[in-house]
Amino acid sequence: MSRSITIGGGLLPDRHPQGDFFLCDILDAIPKDDLATMEHPVFSLSTRPDRRILSYTHNDVAIEVTPSVKGLATIHDKDILIYCISQLMAAVNEGRAVSRRIYLRAHDLLVATNRETSGDAYRRLKEAFERLAGTRITTNITTGDQEVTTGFGLIESWEIVRKSRGGRMVSVAVTLSDWLFQAVMNKSVLTLSRDYFRLRKPLERRIYELARKHCGRQNSWRVSVDLLLKKSGSASPRRVFRKMLRDMIEVDHLPDYHMEEEPGDKIRFTLRDAVIETPQRNLPVLRTETLEKARALVPGADIYALEAEWRDFWSMSGRPRLRNADAAFMGFVKGSREKL
Repeated sequence: MSRSITIGGGLLPDRHPQGDFFLCDILDAIPKDDLATMEHPVFSLSTRPDRRILSYTHNDVAIEVTPSVKGLATIHDKDILIYCISQLMAAVNEGRAVSRRIYLRAHDLLVATNRETSGDAYRRLKEAFERLAGTRITTNITTGDQEVTTGFGLIESWEIVRKSRGGRMVSVAVTLSDWLFQAVMNKSVLTLSRDYFRLRKPLERRIYELARKHCGRQNSWRVSVDLLLKKSGSASPRRVFRKMLRDMIEVDHLPDYHMEEEPGDKIRFTLRDAVIETPQRNLPVLRTETLEKARALVPGADIYALEAEWRDFWSMSGRPRLRNADAAFMGFVKGSREKL
């Protein structure tokens, strides 16, 4: 399989060639990310311990993220959640029983997320688990048909099940928060490029998430620098943030998407190649105007999660030919509104 991005321009090397990568028995566990944390800034972009309380409000969604003494969970810590979500979705697609408690081999997690497998890497992995368990979220984000208004952790708990003779963790048990588990069960997830794990800078990862969430299978997505700054969760001043965006545009190594600056202080993301997601080929495409109408119909709901649910409903219905995909989606949204 050819790589969509070549090494260079600040990308991390592909530390584990495919021959080793697929020994981990995760061939079908394509990287998946949950829609809610792709849309809203939950993870810190700092490379140093971040002990700020983050508050974010957009449309009718409000989020407060509180750190532990270890600091906020970072965008790199999120690799663990992406791995867990990917494993869960692979099990669901194969018809296997799943639960919030997942048993992982630490080495497999490190390899799948393109990390080193040195002793220091295991130490950093332990610190990431501590930050994920310690970071608390209060939000009214809707996942599936459940609106969570109480506080919860990104993971409920974790424990080292087995250590090697040298003291390294061998296997780990992770219990996901019910909120995140329900997002997976409702299939409120999107496929990521495996090259996501080769992005070196935290902001690059966050910008890719936003492009993947909003551009999706559309040809392009335009967004103002101000809104992109807000959605990214970056603490940088606007002028510094714009400079970082221009640096990203210059190196042009974002997986799946090409970035360019447009008049009016806007950034445009254009799809390079379709994101590989074999079970979901040839999905009906919706117009941007349709999504805006749907958002007005159900204010406060995650319209992209509804879009994902509609596509799943369409697939499970035998993928019938749609004379008007936009009208069919609006009918689905109206039906969902009546259940709220």
